[in-house]
Parts: sequence; C-alpha cells; structure tokens
Amino acid sequence: MEIKITKIGLASDHAGYDLKQAVKKFLEDKGVAYEDFGSFSAESCDYPDYAHPLAESIEKDECQIGVAICGSGEGMSITLNKHQGIRASLCWIPEIAEITRKHNKSNVLVLPARFISQETALDILRTYLDTDFEGGGRHERRIAKIAIAK
Repeated sequence: MEIKITKIGLASDHAGYDLKQAVKKFLEDKGVAYEDFGSFSAESCDYPDYAHPLAESIEKDECQIGVAICGSGEGMSITLNKHQGIRASLCWIPEIAEITRKHNKSNVLVLPARFISQETALDILRTYLDTDFEGGGRHERRIAKIAIAK
C-alpha cells in the first residue's frame, strides 16, 4: 500500500477512542504523519469539541484528510459537514469508502465505532487511503454545487 497523504487529522469522542488508537498504530506502522485533535481518553465528552478543530485543519490545508470516529458516526458526520470545505463520509464497508473517494472527493472518513469491528475499520481505512478521486465532468460539477454561496 502506497499512501500519498502527508498528514492526516484524527478526531474521536469517548466511544471512538479505542478504535482511534488502532488507527494511530496503523498509520504509525505505515509511516504516515497524523495530528490527533482528541479525545484523549474514553471518558465521556462532546464530539463537536474535536470535530471542529479537525475540520478547520483540513480547510487550512494543515492536514490533507481526516478520520473521525464516534459511536454511530452520525454526530461526527453532521458536525464536520457544517464546514464548507469538508465532505465527510460515514462508511461501514470498504465499498462505500471507495465510491465516496472516487465520486464525492471525500476528505474525511467517518467510522461508526459501535457498529463495526476493528478489522473492518482498518479495511475501510486502507480502501479510503488507496482510492483517488476520479475527477471528470460530472463529479466535479456535482462537488462544485455542494458549498452554499454566501
């Protein structure tokens, strides 16, 4: 596996903390740099406190992509997608990770820690990292329509 990303942002709430630790080990084993925006324990916390800094780091090009993890994945997804420069995708099988990278140019992978195994999560992450945006007219056109004009 060849990972082209130079820095990945990570965020989790308490429910995603243990899975995030496995993701960190996976990235370390591959020599991929990351920044962990929290949480830093399995103690109950609020996912927006970690999702917003992750999103901001991607919007500022400090991290190229992100991985966010919470119990269902929904809280992180909803929060991250409030940011204009974020296309966060909740994935529970590798095929969804592949299609969202190819067609939606997803820049944050969201994992539902309470509903997938660690093995599945790492398979999803591998697929996400190994898949590039297809580009092309229809996909670019659709992505251009996502942001809300101010």
